[in-house]
Amino acid sequence: MVTGRDTPEELQWGGRFASAPDPALLAYGSSLGDDLFIARYDVACSRAHVAGLLDGGIVAPEDALALDAALEQVGAEIADGTFGAWAIAREFEDVHGAIDARVREIAGPAGDRLHSGRSRNDQVATTMLLFAREFALDGARGCLDIAALCAARAAEELERGTLVAATTHWQPAQPILLALWIDAVARGFVRAAERFARVASDAARFSPLGSGALAGSTLPLGRAKAAGLLRFDAPSPNSLDAVGDRDVLLDFVNACMRAVLTASRPSEELVLWASPAFGYVQLDDAASTGSSLMPQKRNPDPFELIRGKAGALIGAYAGAAATVKGLALSYHRDLQETKAIVIHAAHDAIASLDAFHRAFGHVRFVHETMNGRAGRGYTVATDLADALIAGGTTARDAHRAVGERVALAEAAGRDLDASDLAHLGIPGAPLDAQASVRAKRTAGSTHPDEVRAAITATRDAIAALVQTLPAFGKEPS
Repeated sequence: MVTGRDTPEELQWGGRFASAPDPALLAYGSSLGDDLFIARYDVACSRAHVAGLLDGGIVAPEDALALDAALEQVGAEIADGTFGAWAIAREFEDVHGAIDARVREIAGPAGDRLHSGRSRNDQVATTMLLFAREFALDGARGCLDIAALCAARAAEELERGTLVAATTHWQPAQPILLALWIDAVARGFVRAAERFARVASDAARFSPLGSGALAGSTLPLGRAKAAGLLRFDAPSPNSLDAVGDRDVLLDFVNACMRAVLTASRPSEELVLWASPAFGYVQLDDAASTGSSLMPQKRNPDPFELIRGKAGALIGAYAGAAATVKGLALSYHRDLQETKAIVIHAAHDAIASLDAFHRAFGHVRFVHETMNGRAGRGYTVATDLADALIAGGTTARDAHRAVGERVALAEAAGRDLDASDLAHLGIPGAPLDAQASVRAKRTAGSTHPDEVRAAITATRDAIAALVQTLPAFGKEPS
């Protein structure tokens, strides 16, 4: 640990303490390892604070210029990696103190003015909103990229007319167009993108910067100036709420979790479809791994890992919510844990979305197998019941009558056939998967015309969302 006037703890805490902290306890409380991921956001926050100090007449123009130039240099050092090595070597408690100390080194006496009217409480709250805003936009874009890929592949499979036996309870249920399944995946990612977009919007509403530790400041800080530079709508209206509010961060972790859950569900299906028991899909080598022991193995690891990440993110959200639930208003050190959760959730979610996008692009559907099995397992039985209902039979009686014919066919080891239609008095009812699909009438169904409309609606939703995202922009460097 560095000792003397230039120690990190002296720079942050001033004369209240007569000795340095226990090094082990300081290390236990350090968040520097995680904080390095948010260093550039802290620089943006600090540059806006300098502008607010100048706007309020708290620092002279020449000091503001020196501070801003020093922060610009720190930003460059963060970008090239030298700042992180320096901060780790100095064993700072967090990145906020490390940046303050580095500015002092670069700017000289002007550096002592950087922290005027500011607490790490409002600084952390603001920095994390900047982080969440940008990563929420990245999450939204990642989800929309997947949705667009799915829409394109759905259109291809619609033109092919590929069928698949959809399941409930993993039992054959009804024939559908594969394009309907792919578009359903796309719709989930559109909703995930909408959740991320809402988080990005909420993260741009109120700037905590200038709230101080909890009560505001006696200094005439230019809060509106700083908020505008950071692209917030306005300064936060309540200083006590601002420093301890983590609602947007909880929403962000929730959006990360929900997005990976969205990826996890089709991943589960694709893992099973890739097994010989189904044989519906094959994965290119680029999306598969082998076994260290068994030469024949071809494992769909990306989709399995996505399922695992979904579980981990559920735990991350629960942990963040549990951390916040018992805290009084204002800032408490417990909230440091939410910072780490947010950072790791962001990286896990973005990586998982990228993995799904890449892996899904390497999925090849085995059309012959899917088409061949679409009508098996008595998947047209519901169509027969519907035909009876259309002729005036009650739903209960229709269900029982068709169920009896299924039982007889199953006992005889055959599919439903014309003899069953004759017995039931519905000679025109669908008996194959293709006819079943084309017999559907309702909006949003698996009828080709409805699936085509659904794909168009998905593409329209993607385009509309894409138009809203650039309004938030990227954070200044």
